[in-house]
Amino acid sequence: EASDAAGMTASLKEGKIVTLDNVGLFADGAAVKTIGDGNVQSVDGMVTVSTDQICNAIKLSYNDARVVLEPAGALAIAGLKKYVAEHNLTGQTMVAITSGANMDFDRLRFVSERADESEQTLSVTIPERAGAFRELYSLIWPRNVTEFSYRYETESMANILISFQPVMNIENDFNSVMDKLRDNGFPCLDLSNNELAKVHVRHLAGGRSVVSSERLFRFDFPESPGALQRFLLALEGDWNVSLFHYRNHGDDFGRVLVGIQVPDEDRERFGDFLQSLGYRYVEESHNPVYKTFLRNGR
Repeated sequence: EASDAAGMTASLKEGKIVTLDNVGLFADGAAVKTIGDGNVQSVDGMVTVSTDQICNAIKLSYNDARVVLEPAGALAIAGLKKYVAEHNLTGQTMVAITSGANMDFDRLRFVSERADESEQTLSVTIPERAGAFRELYSLIWPRNVTEFSYRYETESMANILISFQPVMNIENDFNSVMDKLRDNGFPCLDLSNNELAKVHVRHLAGGRSVVSSERLFRFDFPESPGALQRFLLALEGDWNVSLFHYRNHGDDFGRVLVGIQVPDEDRERFGDFLQSLGYRYVEESHNPVYKTFLRNGR
């Protein structure tokens, strides 16, 4: 059952029916404050699962059988997967009974965002100097980077929010990446299970800043392994990147928002540089959204 609606778990622990004060409603088909009278005697034990584990179970059922289950319908798969992992079970046949496909289409956006258990998120502090982006990325490569968010803050340090997928067949690969970053002078913080970061801050990272001679661009590039790395390498010229936002949404094109400091005397040379990049782009320097939410002052 869902960890935020674990009435049966609480009742088994107490040896009597327990009424919960409140329940989470993500798996609403199994969210009750008080379980039925005969249920405590009907089961041997319970497994509780998080919202992210339920989302992953929905993804697993779709990948395996092309069936889109509702959250409550996927509880058994999420519980079985957790049970097998906790008990290190192999070579056995196990059955998860699924029921319910009353899925709201709008909810799929949330499920898709939270279903990827392979994605890990870090906050990384890097020096505000030319080449630091490339150095950071090289320490994570060849792992697939799925999110990269940065906004200029001070002349000395920059805070990056970055998500990537560790190599699955390498033990403790995520921890190895963190150790490598720290050894190379990039302090980092694991945000993978930080609800504030996952629900809110990843969408707000950066914010307003005072940056002289800044111009804002949207770039599109074909999504493929290593595409973000190639874009970062191509972008490295004589101008400072003051804003960078990328999120992999599974589209055929990657979409990147980039702020670049371009002095007036470099306008012509910078125009030639944009053409040489070979990527589609739109300048957004005069977009009211940019001026309202990403800049302080003029």
